[in-house]
Amino acid sequence: MQARIYRPAKNPMQSGRANSRKWVLEYESAARREPDPLMGWISSSDTRRQVRVKFDTKEEAIAFARKRGLAYYLDEPQERQIRPKNYSDNFRYDRVIRWTH
Repeated sequence: MQARIYRPAKNPMQSGRANSRKWVLEYESAARREPDPLMGWISSSDTRRQVRVKFDTKEEAIAFARKRGLAYYLDEPQERQIRPKNYSDNFRYDRVIRWTH
């Protein structure tokens, strides 16, 4: 069974980054997902797919996987790039695109 360790991205619907600071260990799916013959809903017999374990640091998540003998791979997050913006740049004379009302 293989696990994935990653830090989730910020929710695009909200401005805060509260749930993106913790690391998550998530199991990869071992069984195929198939439609239920009666209702047509997609389901799987693999219950580990529903398990998500959260950790404060990457090292804690790696130690957890090694202690239980799980094969894992690590998805490093991309660092956030903050570009400084000024309101006055909207009215700059050498602006590439014309500014109109």
